[in-house]
Amino acid sequence: MSEVAGAPRRTALLPVRIEPQRTALLPVRIDQLLGRGEPDRPALTYKSQTLTYRELSERVARFAAGLHRLGIRRGDRVAVYAEKRIETVVALLATSAAGAVFVPVNPLFKVRHLTRLLADCAARAVVTTAERAEVVRESLAANTAVEHVLIIGDPGKSRLPGGPWQVSGWDRVADAEPVPVPDGQAIIDDDIAAILYTSGSTGGPKGVVLTHRNLLAGAASVAGYLGHTSDDVVLSVLPISFDAGLSQLTTSFIAGAHVVLMNYVLPREVVRLCAEHQVTALTCVPPLWLQLAGLTWPEESVANLRYFANTGGRMPIVTLGVLRKLYPHAEPYLMYGLTEAFRSTYLEPAEADRRPDSIGKAIPNAEVLVVRPDGSLCDPGEHGELVHRGALVALGYWNDPERTAERFKPAPGASSSTARPEIAVWSGDTAYCDEDGYLYFVGRSDDMIKTSGYRVSPTEIEEAAYATGLVGEVVALGIGDERLGQHIVLMVKSAACDVTHEGLVRALAQDLPKYMLPQRTQILPELPRSMNGKFDRVELRRMESR
Repeated sequence: MSEVAGAPRRTALLPVRIEPQRTALLPVRIDQLLGRGEPDRPALTYKSQTLTYRELSERVARFAAGLHRLGIRRGDRVAVYAEKRIETVVALLATSAAGAVFVPVNPLFKVRHLTRLLADCAARAVVTTAERAEVVRESLAANTAVEHVLIIGDPGKSRLPGGPWQVSGWDRVADAEPVPVPDGQAIIDDDIAAILYTSGSTGGPKGVVLTHRNLLAGAASVAGYLGHTSDDVVLSVLPISFDAGLSQLTTSFIAGAHVVLMNYVLPREVVRLCAEHQVTALTCVPPLWLQLAGLTWPEESVANLRYFANTGGRMPIVTLGVLRKLYPHAEPYLMYGLTEAFRSTYLEPAEADRRPDSIGKAIPNAEVLVVRPDGSLCDPGEHGELVHRGALVALGYWNDPERTAERFKPAPGASSSTARPEIAVWSGDTAYCDEDGYLYFVGRSDDMIKTSGYRVSPTEIEEAAYATGLVGEVVALGIGDERLGQHIVLMVKSAACDVTHEGLVRALAQDLPKYMLPQRTQILPELPRSMNGKFDRVELRRMESR
């Protein structure tokens, strides 16, 4: 079994409680947040189907029991590879109820990424849909840990053959009777709850390991400053595999609010759903806000909107101004998130006009500092590294002690007199603080590409380009783009004389999701190198800008 760096080895125990239960005690797992909602109020809607808190709790308990019946135990990883729908949310919460670790997978992933992810976390089970079964089948060929594939819908239509794994239909697994918790074997809040995969600047994706405590502390903090109540209707636009998307679920359930799921396709669908469900809360990433700002918003779509929030990159000031006119009664929240700490900062609405460039201050129950390389605090206006400390700091990266050691280090000023110094997240992001303590994001210290709200590793794109056989050498660059944040450009020494941008994109589309495809390709006779023999990215950027 893979272990996160520095985490104690955990033994396989019998399942935790997985029957519905109401208690005055604070929740320990995120599925227990459902017990805070009023039983007969709406909890979750997808298309024409709505579940109350009671109905959702019952479905979670039954599916958790079904996972137990399949042999899923405490600490096992369950990958959920499906679009947003009722079953997706039930699977995540039920995995938590069973004491296992849920791994939400971007539904846009194709074979290359899914294969790596399943192998890295050694998932024992995969929950997916019939439409994605072929991708799962190809990914399973390289994964020996997977024992169960659970198909939402009719498993016969998936054409997924059995093998070393067992194929089961959702309905059969979800029909199990809840069972009680064995005495003394309940989950505690420091147990691992989830692994969220985020791209690294080198190599493949990193699995950020979050505890139940991380998720619950984040839910309480964010729901607190956003003012979530049981009267809120939250439109879930962001992917659940994205930390902000998962946070929309937890911050809603902790307040007993109503979540409306949507799989984003067209911007006008957001406008329609806001009117249909009288949405009060809307959080998006900058590329989507740019699209929404260009649409007509009828009164019925904005009448109930209490706030709108931005995350995943800086919102252009002009766009913020347009949105404030479109939503005259809604408060704007500008936020900065760090997957390694789940959530990090927000700018209170009262400061949006005075400091629209700021990412605000630390969220409640967290401290975010700007420090020099030696760990001392930077002066106002001085650039330094953003460091996050507090209850939301993750355990580290799954099965990756080297990169864990790079990012998870003793907090600035941590006492050396204790055996276990406090660990903070050193983000790698450059920022500064003004005289009033407000933070401003400057940029990343590495070559990560941030496009369409995603952090994308250049290495992943380059590996896929090499795999096509069309390139001899390749470097992927992120170029500033007001609409996308950055768009992707490939600098290529071709391996074929007739290679074209269009042909390369067609080949890459077989392995990469759309947001990772380049918008432009430059074909060069040679790619410049630095003195140490690496590709000279600085010179390539200069060449690209000419």
